[in-house]
Amino acid sequence: MNNQPDVKKNVCIVIPCYNEEKGLIIEKYSHFIEENKDILICFVNDGSTDNTLEIIEGLKNNYPKQVVVHNLAKNVGKAEAIRNGMHFCHENHHFDYIAYLDADLATSLEECLAMTNYLNNKITFVFGSRIKRIGAVIERSYYRFFVGRIIATSISHILKLDVYDTQCGCKVFSKELATAVFKEPFISKWLFDVEIFDRIIKFYGRAKVLEKMIEVPLVKWIDAGDSKVKTSYFFKLWIDLYKINKIVNRKLS
Repeated sequence: MNNQPDVKKNVCIVIPCYNEEKGLIIEKYSHFIEENKDILICFVNDGSTDNTLEIIEGLKNNYPKQVVVHNLAKNVGKAEAIRNGMHFCHENHHFDYIAYLDADLATSLEECLAMTNYLNNKITFVFGSRIKRIGAVIERSYYRFFVGRIIATSISHILKLDVYDTQCGCKVFSKELATAVFKEPFISKWLFDVEIFDRIIKFYGRAKVLEKMIEVPLVKWIDAGDSKVKTSYFFKLWIDLYKINKIVNRKLS
């Protein structure tokens, strides 16, 4: 039962947390919260076994009007944790836009918030893109970059959509779109971003979808170096891509 205050905010940011005790930089969260009063941050504790829950509960106690905690007793994986958080926020709070962001703040809260400036009556989906370019600071391990490009190429082929970076952990939605996209569970715990794009394509139709989304190159993205995705998943991800490909093609046929 929810006993947290029902508040009206412009933007809600869902942050999945699994054993983030060492990765949560409280000072960054506190500074952002104090500087942005119209923001609601929803931490989803995904069955953590360390002190993550105590840390985020402390933030909630310090900022009860801007921080809420949705606690999951068992670990369900990033995809389902985010989906649970989206449902929790829709059911208990009011806002105009909703985003999700990685707990280590590889993409900053400030940059996530800035992406909402692209949203309007026409654009309903904005996502970050980790493109190395002059004027940007993108620090990513060679391994993650290499795997990321392989995945991105495969995903573009599956979706038949020219997108550079589907896997960046910063995406912002209109409330209506998020309700549709996160209605059903995802197939993959880690490649659910692919399914997000597929669901958006189905929601608007392929002829219209490019008018509804925009890919925004990030100004800064710093690899925290503590990914919860094991190296062995590189081999398993092809199974997920195969399953997703079947779903995409079956729905399109």
